Amino acid sequence: QVQLVESGGGLVQAGGSLRLSCAASGRTLSDYVMGWFRQAPGKEREFVAAIAGQTTRVLNSVKGRFTISRDNAKNTVYLQMNSLKSEDTGVYYCAADRNGLITTRQYAYWGQGTQVTVSS
Repeated sequence: QVQLVESGGGLVQAGGSLRLSCAASGRTLSDYVMGWFRQAPGKEREFVAAIAGQTTRVLNSVKGRFTISRDNAKNTVYLQMNSLKSEDTGVYYCAADRNGLITTRQYAYWGQGTQVTVSS
C-alpha cells in the first residue's frame, strides 16, 4: 500500500514562494507518475502538474511559476511555487499511479492535502 504525505503549505503573501513536498512510503515510486492537484473553495479539484520519469507537464496558468521535480532516492516529489497569486489558494494534493503515463487522469493513490493560502 502506498502512503503519500504532503507538507510545506502555509500562508504567504502574493508574490511569495512555497515549496510543497510529497513523501511516499510503502514502495519505491520511481516508475510511477506523480501529480499535484489543487482544490479551491467551492471549486472542483484541478490538475496542477505531473512528472513521469523526467518528463513534466504543468497547468498553463502556472507555467513559468511552478516547477515539479522528484528525488527518487528520497521517494519524494516537490512542487516549487513562485510568484504566487491569490488564485493559487487551495488545498494541494499529491497523487501517484503506477501506470507511469504523464497524460493520465487516473491516480490510484492520494495524500490528505496541504493548505496553501495566498493573501493579496
